[in-house]
Amino acid sequence: MNLILLDPQDTSTQHRVIIRDPRRLRHLKEVHRAKPGARLTVGLEGGLMGTATLTALDHEHASFTLEALDTPPPPALPVHLVLALPRPRMLARTLEHVTALGVKDITLLHTKRVEKSYWQSPELTPEKMHQHLILGLEQAKDTVLPTVTLRKGFRPFVEDVLPTLLTGRRGLLAHPGMANACPRGMTSPTLLLIGPEGGFIEWEVEKLLEAGCEGMHLGPRILRVETAVTALLARLF
Repeated sequence: MNLILLDPQDTSTQHRVIIRDPRRLRHLKEVHRAKPGARLTVGLEGGLMGTATLTALDHEHASFTLEALDTPPPPALPVHLVLALPRPRMLARTLEHVTALGVKDITLLHTKRVEKSYWQSPELTPEKMHQHLILGLEQAKDTVLPTVTLRKGFRPFVEDVLPTLLTGRRGLLAHPGMANACPRGMTSPTLLLIGPEGGFIEWEVEKLLEAGCEGMHLGPRILRVETAVTALLARLF
């Protein structure tokens, strides 16, 4: 936790904040080994970052005196990520990774090779997803939560949603065997689509290309989804 992220549930006044969340308290004690008087990096969820002085810490609460909060969060990547819903454990890690990298718009999509049971996973509850997004923000010293949208139908997504998402964005379909290599140094708004384990089926690829997406690849190696997502974002931006 490189940033103590202060959320709306924390008790606060103009210059004082109290947190009671067991996870953050445990991290302050066991990882930071923080003592009263320590100055730590903090950030207001959705707002600015700065420093605060720890004034008290016990098993029930931590109290901070806020100092300067005048540093904006790092810039977001200019990308909307459309990701075929991964296996639950992989989803948790992927949400943390892409949040840490600066993705602010995420669509989780059903495709042919996505197991229907994945949509029943507890990892898709708002509470669990929020937890993983927070961990990504804390890692990267960011304060702005991504927006996550669930799309359980592939055809309705392609026909009704994708045209809007492609408006003003360059659509890039990551899929093995595409003719063009992944571009580098993107700065313009981008829509990045990544398939499930095993990839998109041929019909899905055809529909995405017909809709205006450009096919591209990362090379001859077949990567796990969480590896491919990180590699693609690092190469593109």
